[in-house]
Amino acid sequence: MRALTIIVATPDAERLRGALVVAAAQAALGGAATLFLQLDAVALLRTPIAGPRDAAHAAAGLPGLAALLTDALSLGVRLIACQSGMALAGLTAADLPQGVVAGGPVGLIQAMGDEDRLLFA
Repeated sequence: MRALTIIVATPDAERLRGALVVAAAQAALGGAATLFLQLDAVALLRTPIAGPRDAAHAAAGLPGLAALLTDALSLGVRLIACQSGMALAGLTAADLPQGVVAGGPVGLIQAMGDEDRLLFA
């Protein structure tokens, strides 16, 4: 299975939610999955992690944004917070949820293989 990389480029919790679901599905099927939160999207990792539609999702029996993040990480999804985005959000590496690493676009691209799929969310 080809590896999957998803770039979340905006601070939209629903886009992050969708990216986490797709990445978790990829990992559950045995494929490698990486999420890169770019620039302003990094602010979505500020604790407490929550989406504005978490209550609606809970009412439908679906997990909240924090639970999706935890589940994705437990399945082996690699989550990278853009270092420039961390600076914009006023976050340090110690502020990131456990399992999320800091990185940049150069490292992300260097780690990708020729057959990797790249999606923007």
